[in-house]
Amino acid sequence: MSNVRPPAVAGLFYPAEPRQLADEVRQLLLDARPFNLGPKALIVPHAGYVYSGAIAATAYAALHTISHGIRRVVLLGPTHRVAVRGLALPEADAFDTPLGRVMLDIAGARAIAALPQVSVNAPAHALEHSLEVQLPFLQSVLSDFTLLPLAVGSTTPEEVAEVLDRVWGGDETLIVISSDLSHYLPYATAKRVDNETAQSILELHQPIAHEQACGGTPISGLIVAARRHRLTPHLLDLRNSGDTAGSRDQVVGYASFAFTAEENNHAH
Repeated sequence: MSNVRPPAVAGLFYPAEPRQLADEVRQLLLDARPFNLGPKALIVPHAGYVYSGAIAATAYAALHTISHGIRRVVLLGPTHRVAVRGLALPEADAFDTPLGRVMLDIAGARAIAALPQVSVNAPAHALEHSLEVQLPFLQSVLSDFTLLPLAVGSTTPEEVAEVLDRVWGGDETLIVISSDLSHYLPYATAKRVDNETAQSILELHQPIAHEQACGGTPISGLIVAARRHRLTPHLLDLRNSGDTAGSRDQVVGYASFAFTAEENNHAH
């Protein structure tokens, strides 16, 4: 394998030691409140596992009834370190984590490569944690899947939705949007702001501003696509770092959502 992206935040955002990582993710999934939803798409947070792992696990645990059928994950998250116009594919053929190697979806990348908002940008992926921290969860929940990772920079919800439409697929394709909510507000303010953001997502109202969610643009793109494909959002968990592992002076908000197709909506 010529071109593999190595993990950038192992030992920082999650354990670098494989067995410790596998055990921690397994425990987070076991502790997660069970939702029997069979989602087509998820919104999950991307902080260190001590802060947002439990909230992310609730989303991934909701896949348990359909995980055997998922063969491809389309994963979008915001860029934190490199300014990008549009959506950036990596140059890599695979992403490594302490739990092993995830092969990339070359056919999916080819299907969107010609879109004007899509580029290939290795530096945008090299140190980006928003996508990487989802991989150990996906590796723990799914058996055999390829990954289409997109680092989302300055673009429009419609441009994101157009990319999603090209790779929407069927039950074999899961869409994951990686985003935290408000950043560094006092606890009570954050709860109010994050509740309003969650309500907007549940009502499929966009755009979600960058101040409301660092992944506001990919979330907004999912909302556009969800309306088109008649998906229904469900709020699974909504907390912040003051609830999990931090002080309440300045908190970061986290939520997990599952989006289900209409035939699955009896699963409340």
